[in-house]
Amino acid sequence: MLTITEPAREIPVVHQTEVLVVGSGPGGLAAALAAARAGAEVTLLDRFGCFGGNITVVGVEGFAWYRHEQTVEAGGIGWEFEERAKAMGAAVPESQSLSYELDSEGFKLVADRLVEEAGIHPMLHRAFVAPIMEGNVIKGVIVESKAGREAVLAKRVIDATGDADVAHRAGAPTRKTPLEETQAASVMFHVAGVDKQRFMEGVKADPQTYANWSTGEWQVETDGKEDEMFSPFLAKPFAQAIRDGVIPAHLNTIGGTWGAVHDSGEMTYMNLVHLAGCDGVDPDSLTRFEIEGRKQAMLAIEALRRYTPGCEGVRLRNFGMSIGIRDSRKIDAVYNMTEGDVRHQGRFEDTIGIYPEFIDGYGILILPTTGRYMQIPYRSMLPKGVENLLVTGRAIGGDKVSHAAVRNMACCAVAGQGAGVAAALSLKSNRGLADVDLSAVQAELTRQGVRIH
Repeated sequence: MLTITEPAREIPVVHQTEVLVVGSGPGGLAAALAAARAGAEVTLLDRFGCFGGNITVVGVEGFAWYRHEQTVEAGGIGWEFEERAKAMGAAVPESQSLSYELDSEGFKLVADRLVEEAGIHPMLHRAFVAPIMEGNVIKGVIVESKAGREAVLAKRVIDATGDADVAHRAGAPTRKTPLEETQAASVMFHVAGVDKQRFMEGVKADPQTYANWSTGEWQVETDGKEDEMFSPFLAKPFAQAIRDGVIPAHLNTIGGTWGAVHDSGEMTYMNLVHLAGCDGVDPDSLTRFEIEGRKQAMLAIEALRRYTPGCEGVRLRNFGMSIGIRDSRKIDAVYNMTEGDVRHQGRFEDTIGIYPEFIDGYGILILPTTGRYMQIPYRSMLPKGVENLLVTGRAIGGDKVSHAAVRNMACCAVAGQGAGVAAALSLKSNRGLADVDLSAVQAELTRQGVRIH
């Protein structure tokens, strides 16, 4: 490979903080809020112009679409996201569960308010470039922006990039799912021009269930109890479009769920585009699939227009700002979660929160309708070989099937809150992250409203 040598240069230190959180998705935002509420000085950094990550940048509005009458959850900041969004008019009842769908635009304001109230120092429009290391100890990060290269120093760093970017570049061991096995990426979009009454009449006349997910390209494993439950699933319009030549035959992966239909004629959280083979840490792959995803979304809209009652006047309202990645790098943690943990109610002495028995990915769909739940171990956020660093969100350590559980946004918020509290208390006690007093962490999480057992 052809290379160039970049001359050495001095980089200005523009900010110093106690806890630096890199990435502000559900995991990073929860980590920053938790650390601040535990008494730490906190900075929250993101490459985009808003906080919220998967919710706001990608447009995934179904934060807790798994929730049913007997679902047992951790509460804490994830629950607060919904409650604050409802209070600020940025949430509507979700179509398939006892949860609220978070408005991707309105949640930008919710996140702004939460960050401001907690006294967190915001640093948007800055992309993480490299860690600042002294031996195996992380001391901060280098960022790039319109202002050029800058340094931010910190006593503790939380990697909430989703892709373990900080940990990977700091030298911690990471893993990637083989590309041919990686969960599909999605370009999310929202539409307008739907006749709500006619659309819902069509849904009621031909209700779809989770059993219908096993059609065409997909075969989905359930444990049986999901098969007769209602799902806002759309597949028939796209199959008909393929038969009529409106959609090319090879695009048999177009299909999926809609989120909410509004009286205004908007239909939000259209999760219909599934892009296999997208490498979430390769910018060339991201470029190719981002463009392809928008193309497929427009084909999906045309199929809805032709074959779905109430959608005759449907039109694109907006795309998410970025493609949604379900699967990329994960750390090789001190403890890597297993399929057994998420299928069989894993219990851990170092639990920092619980998460219901919800698995969605790699051809498995298990919904938490019977009160079963697992615990999230603190050790799954501890990378090997790097000091003063925690990794939270979907990049925590685990195997493929465990990833299908912990990648979900509400679980990322549980893990993030645990990471934030641990970072803050390790500073207060002058102990390393690997040696933090877990009983004190658990006590503070309980004080913050988290169910840990």
